[in-house]
Parts: sequence; structure tokens; C-alpha cells
Amino acid sequence: MSPYIPENSQSKYLPPAVLPSEKIGHKNDTTGLTLAAIGVVFGDIGTSPLYALKACFSPITGIALTSESLLGVISLIFWAFVFVVSLKYVLFVMRANNNGEGGILALMALTTGNTKNALKQNLMLVMIGVFGACLFYGDAVITPAISVLSALEGLQVISNGLESYVVPATIAILLMLFYLERKGTTTIGHLFGPIMIIWFSTIGLMGLYQIISSPEILFALNPVYAIKFATNDPAITLTVTGSIFLVLTGAEALYADMGHFGSQPIQFAWFVIVMPCLLLNYFGQGALLINHPEAIENTFFLMIPGSFSIFIVILSTIATVIASQACISGAYSMTSQAMLLGFLPRMRVIFTSEIEMGQIYIPLINWILCFIVIMEVLAFQKSENLASAYGVAVSTTMLMTTLLTAVVMRTVWRWNLLSISTVISVFMFIDACFFISNLTKISQGGWFPLLIGGICFFLMTSWHQGREWLHNKISSGGIDIFSYMKGILNKINPPMRVEGTAIFLSAHIDLVPNALPLNIMHNKILHERNIFLKICLCNAPYLEDIKRLTVKDMSNSLILVRSIYGFKETPDVGHILDLLNKHHNINCLTEDATFFLPRDSLNEAEISELKTIRERLFGIMIQNASRAEDFYKFDPRKVIKLGSMIDI
Repeated sequence: MSPYIPENSQSKYLPPAVLPSEKIGHKNDTTGLTLAAIGVVFGDIGTSPLYALKACFSPITGIALTSESLLGVISLIFWAFVFVVSLKYVLFVMRANNNGEGGILALMALTTGNTKNALKQNLMLVMIGVFGACLFYGDAVITPAISVLSALEGLQVISNGLESYVVPATIAILLMLFYLERKGTTTIGHLFGPIMIIWFSTIGLMGLYQIISSPEILFALNPVYAIKFATNDPAITLTVTGSIFLVLTGAEALYADMGHFGSQPIQFAWFVIVMPCLLLNYFGQGALLINHPEAIENTFFLMIPGSFSIFIVILSTIATVIASQACISGAYSMTSQAMLLGFLPRMRVIFTSEIEMGQIYIPLINWILCFIVIMEVLAFQKSENLASAYGVAVSTTMLMTTLLTAVVMRTVWRWNLLSISTVISVFMFIDACFFISNLTKISQGGWFPLLIGGICFFLMTSWHQGREWLHNKISSGGIDIFSYMKGILNKINPPMRVEGTAIFLSAHIDLVPNALPLNIMHNKILHERNIFLKICLCNAPYLEDIKRLTVKDMSNSLILVRSIYGFKETPDVGHILDLLNKHHNINCLTEDATFFLPRDSLNEAEISELKTIRERLFGIMIQNASRAEDFYKFDPRKVIKLGSMIDI
């Protein structure tokens, strides 16, 4: 997105000061970043051994637990790790980064920013990205429930009498987790990495202990067992593939969290620590089942002697809480990006760290997630029931990621069609198999994350369309800023000039903001200095300050300012004023400024008369959006709101 301000021969640009270029990147502390990545990125995929293999042999799949089926399933798990996580995400998709940022919204911004085709195709890419992001919320409500629930089910191994305490204890831990979200992770975040190192080391040793007892499980490394199992009974294979997919449910997080840690620490952590320990545990569970098929009731916790059970239950509970916290924080980040990209109304955002701007807390999202997750636990009761609902949303998101990556390969990397077809066809085939297999779960609870994602998609697209309509409605009757100011200042009796700075937020840098003529009409004044400020976004996640502002002096202390932010940044008007003071020689102190905000809205009578559900929903959302002064960090004591009702 290139900055644009209408040309005027009588105006003078104020160039930004020449500053040393500061690359926005990561510190070269590979060890520290790797440790942090292990604590945040791999929580979801790292706790899958608690329930994944047990789900593969649940009564729903209809698979008999035999040596052949066991070797086939373990072999499929191994090769799924190799092709989906290692090759697709860690080595390939991570190359499709937007200035170092990953995730489906970053990928969407990358494709739309480089696609030079018709608007309709760009719109299709946007819808693919938004739909994939919406399905993330479906994953966000299942991960905390299934993770904590499966960890506490280890209590049944200690004593059957503790079974009745599993659900109440799960709810209590989840309530505490959501309550503590407002405190942020700054204080305890540095502990996540070491704890997850202990977790991965422990589950790796648990698996190694069982493999030594039954080394024949290592035959599953041979892909022949996977192929033989897959072709023996396609109907059963289709069903079990949906359960095998549970081992991959955290793969998308590897890509989404790339911007926080960089690709190299994530790749190093995956190949050196996480993947080996996970495979050891899955192979160890298989080794246990070869000799003790009855252990399928709770395979993970039966891998160790009973005297260690309480330790493993405590450790797994802590690990699942960490995995849940990372997933919930991801929902905050996704919501923040959606707000800035214009797909959700403003919400109250609380920054929980003075150092890391990515650590945020959104109260509304937190308590909505909390309510849904608690209801989920009460409804499903057991982790195997939730496993039936898990995977549908994530497999669809993975499919969307592959489609958008294909666009990047063509428009950004400039690959030829043969190379694109060769690579993407492999990934699409694997994604399609997992996607189709997960469709069989819809009637078993898979409808739930799809419903959550569908509701989010409807809300986001309704808000986006409504904002576009309101934008066009306001701009259609707009007045050119240059003509208006020339007429005002050349009047026989121009408005009285008063001391201070008036800052008008405007959605159109070349049109008169509604608050300006209303201020002149009612107060009969014009401030000594008037700044017309437009805040907009670009397709990059972050932007250097030297590129942030475009300034135009119209003389008579009338200044146009366009401030550009990346889609992962949070606009801050105080920061904008500091940049004007320091780098553009414009003395506009915050304490001397008055902010004039537009208040164009729909009244209740008009909302009730809106014809479609989308229109009514937009009317309700715009009436309940967070205040602009909260979102843009204004001092509410310095804000004056002027506006008008918009006619339908």
C-alpha cells in the first residue's frame, strides 16, 4: 500500500528526517528464542500424545487392535510428521512469510498485496484467508478443553474413585486460566520454555522405555506398513485418518508464531527436540499396546509404573495449561489483526507487557471463549468425545493455507506452473485426504468448530460489508478539503483563530472531516494549528517509523498527515505526535491538542428498519463498538465528538 495524498501545486511536502535504517527483526539469541519457541509454539502439538493414539482405536473408528493395524497406524503417524509438519510447514510454507510474519492472515495480506489480477480474484483470496482465520476460533475453543481434560483423566489411573473429579477439576483449572489471562504472561512466560523442555524430555524417555521392551515397533518406520494399512480397507482408513490427524493439530501454530521467534529457532527446536521426543512417545505407546492391548483405555499414563503416575498427571496438566494459554493468546492476536484489517469492530485491548507489544488481552474475547469452553467440557465430558469434534476446523485451515501458498509461489516467488503444480499437488493430495476424513466427524461433534467458525465468518463479513457501505455513504457527499479551506480562510469574516492544536481523524485524507464544519458552525473558531489525520494499514506486519508518516503542509498551519501501520501493529496517536515533533519539526504537544472525532452513526429507529440480517447485525455492532479514544489511545478528557446521523 503506497501512501497517497492529493497533489496541490501550492502545497509543500515536509520530508521525514533522515534516520538510520533500523531493521525490524529478531535478536541473534538463537538459544533463547529456541527455548521460548518450545514454550509457546509447540504446546498444542506437544500435548497430542495424551489423546491422539487412543482416539485412533476408539470404538468409533471400528479398527481392531492387532499388530498389523498398530504398525500401520504408527507408520502413518510417522510419515504424516515427515510430510505435513517437516516438509510442508517447517521447510516450505515458512518461506511464504510476510516480512517475517506467518499465519493465514499474514499470508492473505501477502497474496492480496502482490496479486495484480482482477478485484474479484483478490476478494476471493481475502475470503479464503478470513475463512481460515475464523476456523482458528473453532480450534481455540477445543484445544483448552481437550488438553486439560485429557491430562486430568490420568487421575483414573491413580484411582478409579477419582473419575468423578475429572470434569469439576477441569472446569476449575480452566476458570483459573481464563481469570489469570488479564495478568498477561510476562511474569511466568520465561518459565514456559524450561517446563516444556521437561515435558518433551519426559515423554521421550517414557517412549524409549517401552521401545526397549518391544523394539519390533520400529518396523513401522517402513512406509510399506502405512501403504498396506491404507489400501487394505479404504473405508476404515478414511475414518482412522481423521483420528491420526490429531497428531498434527498444532502444525498451523508453527507457521502462525513464526513472527515472534523467527523460522530458524522453530526449525531447530522441531528437528532437534520436539519431533524426536514426540515420535519416541508415539512409538512407545505402540510398543506398549503390542504386549498389552488392554492399555488402550489410557495408553499414555499406563506407559510408566504406577508410582510415577501422580508426577505425570501434574506435569501433563501444567503442559496442557501452557498449550491452552498459547492458543487463547493466539485468539487475541487474531482478533487484533482482524480489527485492524477492518473485519471486526473496535474492542477494548489491554497491553499486558511494557516491553512486548504482542502480549495483549481482550476481555470480551476472553470471556466469550471461557463460556464456550466450559459449556464444551460439560457437554462432551470425555476427551475421546472431544477428539471426534477436533480436526475439522484445523484441516480446513491447512487446506486454505496450501491454496494461498500456491498464489504466493506464482505471484511472489515467480515459479513456473509446472513446478507449482508438482509441489502443490502433493500437499493438496495430503490435505484433501485429511480434510475428507475429518468430514466424517461432522455428525460426531465436528459440526461444533464449524459452527463457531461459520458464526465468526458471518460476523466478520457483515462488519466488513457494513463498513464499506458506510465509507461509500460518507465519501459520496464529501467536500474537497482544499476548496473548503480556501473558501473558509478567504471569507470576509473568517473563523476566529485560537491557540492550540486541533486534530481531526478522517477516513478520507482529501475530504473534509464532518467534525470540522460542525466545529466551525457551532463554536465559530478555527485552531491555530489544524492536523487532518488518517490512519491506515499496509500489507506488511510492521513498518519502520521512517516510513510511517506522509506529511503535507497546506500553509496557514493546516497540515495533512497520513500515518501507516502494519496489520500487526497497534495505532498510537501519541506516538504519531512524537514523530511529528521529532522528525517533521511540527510542534504539536499532546497536552496542547484537542482531538475531534467523527461520530457518524445510525439511530435505533433506523437499525430496526434495516431489511437484512447483515444490516441489522452491522447496526448493532457499530452501536456497541469500543470508543475510538480507547482504541487509538487518546486522552478522553481531550476528545470532542461531533457528527451526524447517517440516513439509510
